Amino acid sequence: MNLSYSEPVMHPMKKIAISKVVVNIGVGKSGEPLERAKQGLEELTGQQPATRGAKRSVRDFGIHKGEPIATIVTLRHDASISFLRRVMVAKGNNLMASSFDDFGNLSLGIHEHIDLPDTKYNPDIGIFGMNISVALTRPGYSIAKKRNPKTIGRHHRVTKNEAIQFFKEQFGVNVV
Repeated sequence: MNLSYSEPVMHPMKKIAISKVVVNIGVGKSGEPLERAKQGLEELTGQQPATRGAKRSVRDFGIHKGEPIATIVTLRHDASISFLRRVMVAKGNNLMASSFDDFGNLSLGIHEHIDLPDTKYNPDIGIFGMNISVALTRPGYSIAKKRNPKTIGRHHRVTKNEAIQFFKEQFGVNVV
């Protein structure tokens, strides 16, 4: 009887997955620039973007509370993974360790949306930068969103080191 234990088996409840990817383009003013940003975001993601209003009024910039100044898209499942692969290529497969928070989430920015592969410059849209936030999750996280929410245990949360390891394995990135 030959029993070989080559690799420890990971518990299925400890498996890390991408919950969502949020792509945000903050224009800073409403009107034509916001509409162009919405059109560009729809071309990049294939989903209809939503607008976000200003949290407060800023007199110096001429922004009023509630005025639409940004556009946002939330990607889930296969769309999020394919978009993240394009983002990692645009970032040169390098991420900063400071981009990860203590709960395993990742936030990064793209200076110009035309840096993404398979994206061509459209003079009608222009060039926009974007912020990308990635939320990682484990099975069982849904208990925090129920009617009577429970807390997620400290040992079940995704840590910064686990998130870094996940991105190294899944996307082949270097974390510096």
